[in-house]
Amino acid sequence: MKTVGLRKNVEGTGRKAGAASSAAVVTAGAEGHHTRAAIVQLLLEEGPITATAIGNKLGLAPAGVRRHLDALIDSGQARASRSAPWQQKGRGRPAKQYQLTATGRGKLGHAYDDLAGAAIRQLGEIGGDQAITDFARKRARTIVAGIDPVGEHTPETTEAKAEEIAEAFTDAGFAATTRKVGSGVQICQHHCPVAHVAEEFPQLCAAELEAFRDLLGTHVQRLATIANGDCACTTHVPLLVLPITTSKAAPQTAAQPATVRTNDSGRSAE
Repeated sequence: MKTVGLRKNVEGTGRKAGAASSAAVVTAGAEGHHTRAAIVQLLLEEGPITATAIGNKLGLAPAGVRRHLDALIDSGQARASRSAPWQQKGRGRPAKQYQLTATGRGKLGHAYDDLAGAAIRQLGEIGGDQAITDFARKRARTIVAGIDPVGEHTPETTEAKAEEIAEAFTDAGFAATTRKVGSGVQICQHHCPVAHVAEEFPQLCAAELEAFRDLLGTHVQRLATIANGDCACTTHVPLLVLPITTSKAAPQTAAQPATVRTNDSGRSAE
């Protein structure tokens, strides 16, 4: 009886140890997944960014950060490049900067693209191009609903309104930020949840730009778009305000995504 009892205890202990080991593996895997997701989010919102900066923001060891970055590069979701000389702090070899590729962004919420594309094509067949344009404008107005047009035009009020617009687009899934550049401010949309659809229907991009102009009351300019293969949708807003003199019925070509590439946004290498 004692032997049987001991065997049962040993077997029981073995099962418990095995269960604990399995649980530890699952936990480690879950933690790794969350860490990888956090790194991807940083690459999306702040890339290009160095491994050191990622580690500082997330409280991770450099080796752990590089392990995740290497995995993302191997899978084609991220890429690395050397910092420009003016970005280098201190002496030594310029640090590598990491950012998402189009493949990496493609894994971040392009669900239902086929369905959305089919629906818009059907809308065009029924109501023509104007129906698609009206739909795109209504969608853009919905994103910025509740935001009033800028009142008194000053650099401060214009910049604040640009930040308000960026917050609204972030809430809609665009991961938007603003940054001062020269005598203007840029609205940068680091992710576009409808990028694949916008490649076929540029009216979506045009309607966003039109909404920016209506709210900011100045001639904003699109510098780059994800739909055209750039790393972000970048819109320049002059702080020295140039009043709009054209009507809303201006030709659509004025609001089409720009094909001009800038060194700031870059183009995906893949």
